[in-house]
Amino acid sequence: MCAAILIHGPTASGKTQISIDLAKRLDGEIINADSMQVYSGLHVLTARPTDQEMAIVPHHLFGYRDPADAGSVGSWLADARQVIRDVESRGKVPIIIGGTGLHHQALLQGLSQIPAISDDCRSETRAYVQSVGVEAAHARLSQVDPQTAERLETGDRQRITRALEVWMATGKPLSEFHKSKTPPVLNDGEWLGVALTPPRNELYARIDRRFASMLMEGAMDEARALQERNLDPTLPAMKAHGMPWLLAYLRGDMTADLAAEYAKRDTRRYAKRQFTWIAHQFPFWPRIPSIERDVRQKVIHALFKEIDAAFSNR
Repeated sequence: MCAAILIHGPTASGKTQISIDLAKRLDGEIINADSMQVYSGLHVLTARPTDQEMAIVPHHLFGYRDPADAGSVGSWLADARQVIRDVESRGKVPIIIGGTGLHHQALLQGLSQIPAISDDCRSETRAYVQSVGVEAAHARLSQVDPQTAERLETGDRQRITRALEVWMATGKPLSEFHKSKTPPVLNDGEWLGVALTPPRNELYARIDRRFASMLMEGAMDEARALQERNLDPTLPAMKAHGMPWLLAYLRGDMTADLAAEYAKRDTRRYAKRQFTWIAHQFPFWPRIPSIERDVRQKVIHALFKEIDAAFSNR
């Protein structure tokens, strides 16, 4: 029996609506697997479900961490494990949605057992990356952990910093820890994954329109609130889509129009990387290629006949 539904897809692909439709149909509850939607104070900029949407069916792990919390996949995984077990214990279907592929992967494959990193080491590593630049930091990572460096893009500041801090704290490369993992939360036969893969030109147009709407709905106010807290700029929340450019505008470094264009561009690039992740990491997940709700409903009906049959016996 399939005990959980996983929905992955690029940003702006309509994961919220399809998850609500499924939750209503399967008597399910929705669990967030997006690394940015865990943060409070970023309701608009991370496109979290609205209060009205969250009132339709139960939602979990949305907006529950403070932006000052660096968090990690491991901390999210521990929280998700507990929520999934609670949802299952009440006879409900966990519907796990998000565009962060690593979160889904951790649920299904486990996570490397990396020792806790001290705050001092984290701060020291961030300061180092800030001082030498991300490309030089990547070059350094290539010397101490070539396997990890090879799979990371030279501009991926967050993951490069993470790999370097593991090496600085433990003296071992991150790739060494990847050889042993924790048990998966969901085993084979306990889940079914679905990937949303809408036409790219339609998705990119939706990204542009959505960011324009975000500006009208308070995204700038969210950025200003974070700016006033003087948080470490390397924190994940400070890297939310569009946030660096909105902060640049608030500092007077560029015009509002230019900040918006850069934000849209970066979000489109991120969506492209998400498509690549789906292709490489989830090659056997069923695809839902349309972005239209009525078409998706028909595809879901075809894909989930076996789910309906399985859960009718619960």
